[in-house]
Amino acid sequence: MMEEHPSLSLAELNALVRQSVRTCLPDTYWVRAELSDVRFHTSGHCYLEFVQKEPKGNSLVAKARGIIWSSVVARLRPFFERETGQPLVAGLQVLVRVTVDFHELYGYSLTVVDIDPTYTLGDMARRRKEILRRLDEEGILTLNKELPFPILPQRIAVISSATAAGYGDFCHQLAHNPFGFVFHPRLFPAVMQGDRVEASVIHALEQVYELADCFDVVVIIRGGGATSDLSGFDTYLLAAHCAQFPLPIVTGIGHERDDTVIDLIAHTRVKTPTAAAERLVEVCRQTALRLDALRDYIYKVVPERLEREKSRLDTWLVRVPARVQMRLQQESFRQERLSRRLLQAGQARMAREEHRLQVMPRIVMAGRARLLKEGHRLDLLAQQVAAASPERLLQKGYSITWKDGKVVTSTTRLQPGDELVTQVADGTFKSRVI
Repeated sequence: MMEEHPSLSLAELNALVRQSVRTCLPDTYWVRAELSDVRFHTSGHCYLEFVQKEPKGNSLVAKARGIIWSSVVARLRPFFERETGQPLVAGLQVLVRVTVDFHELYGYSLTVVDIDPTYTLGDMARRRKEILRRLDEEGILTLNKELPFPILPQRIAVISSATAAGYGDFCHQLAHNPFGFVFHPRLFPAVMQGDRVEASVIHALEQVYELADCFDVVVIIRGGGATSDLSGFDTYLLAAHCAQFPLPIVTGIGHERDDTVIDLIAHTRVKTPTAAAERLVEVCRQTALRLDALRDYIYKVVPERLEREKSRLDTWLVRVPARVQMRLQQESFRQERLSRRLLQAGQARMAREEHRLQVMPRIVMAGRARLLKEGHRLDLLAQQVAAASPERLLQKGYSITWKDGKVVTSTTRLQPGDELVTQVADGTFKSRVI
């Protein structure tokens, strides 16, 4: 038989846990967490899920259910949205004051009694700063701002909600501008609030891109609506599309206190749709003023300039004949000087040539005498050479003796029995040494 052990029912254990939690954690606590789920019930209560993720990853390290009772929601919700311009939605970092509770049936939960919007504002600013840093590292942060703004922005691609009051105000302001400028706005409808803002505006931008040659500028406007609906304009993907768009972008999405990310990267940011229209009208007015100034220049300054140039031309017409005559005289004097110099140079050259011709016969005679003298000297040398030739010496009685093909010049080279060859004037004979 098994021994019975003391035991508790699950409800009793959970009740014990509930009592322990209330005893150990009786106060309220400020908790930092991320909202992973936010659901507003028809009863007015708000059901939340808090999570904490690893700093270097997305894996969860903690999770807890939360609730805001309807009486607290009525106070905290408008306060938070007014201060942050952002509704309570999933993905926000929040700092909330909570009580800790444990229910026997629903388990562990946190009951929100207060919220600090400045913490969320700091996180939103950090996220916005991170988006801007990423765009800057990619080299696209200021691309749209660097585009030249058209001097006559009359063909306007408008991205807005077709039913938005701001769109109507924008078109009315353009159509009834006091200067009579003609504008051609074309609407590209988009959702301007809620969680579809990013995808909808990007789709509208892609439509405009396909017709980019037909427009001068893009205007993104949003009139009315809660300030809390602006979070859709604070995304990296939308900002990257706007930054790299080939047409200047003007934003007027109806808020004054803070700039969204696309406000910061757009070419021009204004507060409202009406201000966006006024901006375009003002650019056209400035162009018209420059054209008026050019017209005044043409009708006033140009005739004066023509008159001055005509007077200057008349002066030159008077001066030209005299200057031409003077130049002709100068050239005539110069020609005479050159002629004299050429004549003198020619005469000097002719004198030198005549002198050279006179001296030439003497040079020729001296050369002939020199040649005769050299010829006589050569004859004497020839006679001396002939007198010293071997044939002449042999005719005088001399002889030449060879031994083994070599001339004998000394008796010391001879030995008894050597055979010699001797040449005289009329031939040769052999002999032997004894």
